[in-house]
Amino acid sequence: MNRAEKAALQLQAVDVLRMLKQTRTYDELSEVTGLPAGDLNRYVNGHVLPGTERAREVVEGIGLDALADELSARVELDEEGYVDNSAVVFDQSFLDLVAPVAAESFDFESPDVVLTAATDGITLGAAMASFFDARLAYAKKSKETAVEEFIESRQRLASGIELTYYLPARAIDEGDTVLVVDDLIRSGETQELLLDIALQADADVTGVFTLIAVGDEGLDRAREITDAPVGALETFE
Repeated sequence: MNRAEKAALQLQAVDVLRMLKQTRTYDELSEVTGLPAGDLNRYVNGHVLPGTERAREVVEGIGLDALADELSARVELDEEGYVDNSAVVFDQSFLDLVAPVAAESFDFESPDVVLTAATDGITLGAAMASFFDARLAYAKKSKETAVEEFIESRQRLASGIELTYYLPARAIDEGDTVLVVDDLIRSGETQELLLDIALQADADVTGVFTLIAVGDEGLDRAREITDAPVGALETFE
């Protein structure tokens, strides 16, 4: 890890601690993190940065659990299993914290392209693309008028409805590495279409990440398609 990467990791850890401090005292934050309250005070107030190993512990361990808890507090599920995650996908500052934590926790390789589906996946995709300094591409259910060439992926659902996604062919180049992300995975049908688009482009998939998994079906479906890491920030049964 070079000096710039170390500094980035340390600043990411501080951002995670500041997010946690918004709803906790320093003593409560100390209980959550296992770090001394005095040290936490200095980190949060910018007087000193945590060491590299301590920063990694915050981002990879504490950060993952803390963001999952924060996500759970913001998401609402109704009696029929429908998910309202608007309090998450509309909060870009929260998603900007998710990106480094997900990257460290699930060991995603840095991609050339972050691929998602319009529209709810775009804010998460933007956060992940910014973190990795990658291009953002998002597939749509309709063709753009001015675009001549598309990669098209189509699937007939169990309900009989046909689901089709289109991506401008120039969005992914042959040989690109692609990270597939989305805000929600349930059956995995959307993610399967995105993976198919990446494969049609002759790209290499580096991982699949979602904020919320409803059950394990969708995650398992993605794992059947790719050997790359597949992960969710939080899973609801």
